[in-house]
Amino acid sequence: MTMSEGTVVLAYSGGLDTSCILVWLKEQGYDVITFLANVGQDEDFKAAKEKAETLGAKKVFIEDVRAEFVEDFIWPALQANAVYEDRYLLGTAIARPCIARKLVEIAVREGAQFVSHGATGKGNDQIRFELSCYALYPEVKVIAPWRISEFYKRFKGRKDLMEYAQKHGIPVPVTPKAPWSMDANLMHISFESGILENPKQHAPADLYLMTKNPEDSPNTPDVLEIEFKNGVPIKVTNVTQGVSKSSPLEIFSYLNDVGGNHGVGRIDIVENRFIGMKSRGIYETPGGTILLKAHLDIETFTMDKEVRRIKQGLGIRFSELVYNGFWYSPECEFVRHCINKSQENVEGKVQLSVFKGQVYILGRESVKSLYNEELVSMDVQGDYDPCDASGFIRINAVRLREHHRLQGLSKAKN
Repeated sequence: MTMSEGTVVLAYSGGLDTSCILVWLKEQGYDVITFLANVGQDEDFKAAKEKAETLGAKKVFIEDVRAEFVEDFIWPALQANAVYEDRYLLGTAIARPCIARKLVEIAVREGAQFVSHGATGKGNDQIRFELSCYALYPEVKVIAPWRISEFYKRFKGRKDLMEYAQKHGIPVPVTPKAPWSMDANLMHISFESGILENPKQHAPADLYLMTKNPEDSPNTPDVLEIEFKNGVPIKVTNVTQGVSKSSPLEIFSYLNDVGGNHGVGRIDIVENRFIGMKSRGIYETPGGTILLKAHLDIETFTMDKEVRRIKQGLGIRFSELVYNGFWYSPECEFVRHCINKSQENVEGKVQLSVFKGQVYILGRESVKSLYNEELVSMDVQGDYDPCDASGFIRINAVRLREHHRLQGLSKAKN
């Protein structure tokens, strides 16, 4: 296979796969620029930079995108109550357009004609990265080694990669690799593949990294108050400890700590990949789980019933678009705009308790509340005539009576 020379920006992790890809791209005649995004993963960024330089990267970029990840990506997902297939909070999917945006920014600035990544040919990430890159940089060409037969036939497994690494002086991990793959960011940690490919196989106790086992979590809860404006948190206060956080990154990081300490946000699911196969994933999303519960509560408290019904459908659509890699599509932009409009009155405070793997809502308050205590009270008449309900019920019963009358006639004829 012959490739034209040029400059390629590689989405680099510092791990075995992308380190081998870096050297392999150089073998093909490319000038390689590496880009490593700090989206909140536990990483030795200095060591990763030195490694890339040692392996011959022309330039190495390490960008801290945590704050924009929270504000530009996690917050819109929270406003949408984004949950894919009723359970997955989209931690990996929501990070990809953030990383791709910076990848493209570097490629354009450096005059690179190509971008590359280490995503596999069976997963969702290849789609998410590439759709984002094509949307933001239409002229770009993508090099996906795990879809190039010359590459994947040469590297059929980790053993081949290790041999290649030793041959080319690529440092390899001293400790054995965990028997599963892992992806971490500020939003969550995901685990899949390896021994987890058997859906019946229980997750080992030492797999989880962000959350304690609820059995080992504190025996006293943390009571939090989360204040929202326009559907996003602007302040979190730990009532138990008297601690407050107010910047988006601080709020999310703190809720990760509290949720993780109490074992909140663990799920073990089988999901439907966009590419057409089912996969088993285990996820830890402590802060995101707390915020989802709180946001659902303040939203229902402040949003009109019919607006919320429409918005709920948009939230499902948004989740599917993000999961499938269409963050930068016109339809996703439209859906985000509609969801953002729906959040104008979603403000107030939610009090909740975090304890033993659970989030318990305790109370809420808002100047924008649509809750009318006098109207709903069993003890006060308020501005409501109970007699009106008789007509309301009879009108709604017309359709039911007709349906069952016709069903009765049909049965009688039979």
